[in-house]
Amino acid sequence: MRPALLGKPLAAGNVLCQACGHFCRLSPGARGRCQVRANEGGQLVSLVGYRVAALHVDPIEKKPLFHFLPGTTTLSLGTQGCNFHCHFCQNWSLSCVRGPIQGDEVDPAELAQAARRLDCASVAFTYSEPTVFLELVVATADQCRQRHLATVLVSNGFQSPQALKLLGGRIDAANIDLKAGSEGFYRNICGGRLVTVQKNLVAMRRMGWHVEVTTLVIPGHNDSDAELTSIARFLAQELGPHTPWHVSRFHPCHQMPHVPPTPRATLLRARDIGRAAGLHFVFVGNVREAGLEDTICPGCGHTVIRRLGFHVAEMALRDGACRHCGQAIIAPPSRPLP
Repeated sequence: MRPALLGKPLAAGNVLCQACGHFCRLSPGARGRCQVRANEGGQLVSLVGYRVAALHVDPIEKKPLFHFLPGTTTLSLGTQGCNFHCHFCQNWSLSCVRGPIQGDEVDPAELAQAARRLDCASVAFTYSEPTVFLELVVATADQCRQRHLATVLVSNGFQSPQALKLLGGRIDAANIDLKAGSEGFYRNICGGRLVTVQKNLVAMRRMGWHVEVTTLVIPGHNDSDAELTSIARFLAQELGPHTPWHVSRFHPCHQMPHVPPTPRATLLRARDIGRAAGLHFVFVGNVREAGLEDTICPGCGHTVIRRLGFHVAEMALRDGACRHCGQAIIAPPSRPLP
């Protein structure tokens, strides 16, 4: 247990958590929706603190980030807890807190040192929702800055404005789940609000983050032409046509065991809808098929990054541009990176 960031004392020993868009008002002894931020004696505390429940070296492509430091590895870490309760959660064993808090105590400086020792180019806050372990994110990101390591956020995008301000100069790249194009889906299936995520995506872009977006396409829930078109148009118009959009196959899990896997044809339709909306880079994920996750130059049509699974097999880039025609593919980072 550690003192938490962004707690505001209220009358009668209550406290306001300002970490995410829920703005939970907690009476003494109560926990927030995430189940890992609580009111202890009128003070907001983090029950996970620096206790990491998952720690691995991953290809950056697994986040997925396709246009940020391609071909490198990232030290990925996460704690328990989440501020959403998605019925389709693929990491529910981490996000759903049941019983005592799990995880091993870590030191942020040692995490950054380990990333360097393991030849990682970045540290990624992932697996569960990083907003609920904001204290560990901030402390580790500061250590990464000192060691010239990039920082990555894999998130549902439901931060508060206060949390985004804290993270602004500490994060370099993010993959954000844009789970649907309707408020009903967010309210009933996730326990969140679409408009908050959309506003935060625009704010992240304005802060200079490299942003990629993932949508898990779930049969019968967010796979209509109208829904997919709404998502694609928002990305193209508000974030820009160069924004990578990952449309991923759903597999039955958690509270949706009876929903079938997403048909290949649905994912290809989503890809086509994205392209028709003006997006240059739409990738089909969770499908083992060559070419669906390759980066194709929008200028000349050449394959400039060929991928096999989570690994880069071939790159035809020069200074982030297509080697064949000079079309910009990967924007330069907002600050010097290793």
